[in-house]
Amino acid sequence: MGSARLALAVTALLLAGGTARAQTYDPSFPVCMQIYGPVGYFDCRYDTLEQCRYLAVGRSATCVVNPHFPTKKPTRRPAN
Repeated sequence: MGSARLALAVTALLLAGGTARAQTYDPSFPVCMQIYGPVGYFDCRYDTLEQCRYLAVGRSATCVVNPHFPTKKPTRRPAN
């Protein structure tokens, strides 16, 4: 009886947990460094691939173009 209650409590806690949020690219900069390791992440604060590659030397990382960086700035419509 005690193990059934424990199993029920663990199941309830797992189901009550919040949803996991996927990591996204920061759209502020055009280049991101993807860092590999136990806790891999994207560091998006580079203006050029050369800048990123220079800072990635000696690290387990690679530089990629940010797919979420807006290539064109939105144009404003004139007020009527």
